[in-house]
Amino acid sequence: MPSKVTMRDLLETGVHFGHRTQKWNPKMSPFIYTARNGIHIIDLRQTLTNLNAYFDMVAEVVRKGGSVLFVGTKRQAQETVFKAAVDCGMPYINERWLGGTLTNWRTIKERIDTLKKLEARRDKGEFSLLTKRESLMLQREIDVLNQRLGGIKDMKRLPDLLVVVDTKREETAIKEANALNIPVLALVDTNCNPDVIDYIIPGNDDAMRAIKLVVDAIADAVKEGKAMRKAEDESFDDDTVSAAAPVIDYEEEDEDENDERYLGKSTLAKLRDAKLFDEGEESADDE
Repeated sequence: MPSKVTMRDLLETGVHFGHRTQKWNPKMSPFIYTARNGIHIIDLRQTLTNLNAYFDMVAEVVRKGGSVLFVGTKRQAQETVFKAAVDCGMPYINERWLGGTLTNWRTIKERIDTLKKLEARRDKGEFSLLTKRESLMLQREIDVLNQRLGGIKDMKRLPDLLVVVDTKREETAIKEANALNIPVLALVDTNCNPDVIDYIIPGNDDAMRAIKLVVDAIADAVKEGKAMRKAEDESFDDDTVSAAAPVIDYEEEDEDENDERYLGKSTLAKLRDAKLFDEGEESADDE
């Protein structure tokens, strides 16, 4: 299904405004509609087409159990990236990108484990047993680690897709993703290089409203994918229960045998003796 974003939404939020013509990257020319007053105007038809197509792609990634990492560390994107990622339950990085976050994931994971252990100690009240200076130092370490790694604290493995705002600023993140063959979906402005991006959404990556519109649409795609996966899991569970349920054909089952299942051994023995006695009397009468 397509996103809920319309052409009017794109126009009203200024997604079509690119950078000044002298700052453009010629590789973005296929996505530029025209130039007006020294500003490149982005072709919103391509923006909307790509956004709708990638909405389905993101939903499919999540439906299959994949994870999406949202990345946007510039001031205009930080709050939007944080809220959108939390809303759809995906990891995010909205502070400085730490080199090796992807390519040196094992070391990053060790730092995350350290953070979780420190938080567990604090929550158990162990810090109260330390000196004030030691307690403050550990809390400061927690704060620093949370600032840098808090958004990926619950990320168990490398993501299946990167969503990036401002490809020039997040150049290191994109290089790491490219090196590991992790696909990148990005909001790409007219001053950026589209060659390093797998899924291009041409648009203004400086205006807060434009960033919010696109990032929120991608977060909606994540939620759509989760809903699809949940529906499939529930359907699978129902089918499993139906397949496991025994089917008893009561019509073919012998009525006497059906009753005997609920009688004890001694009762059955008495019934057999009584039946034999009745048959003996009938034989004597016949003679």
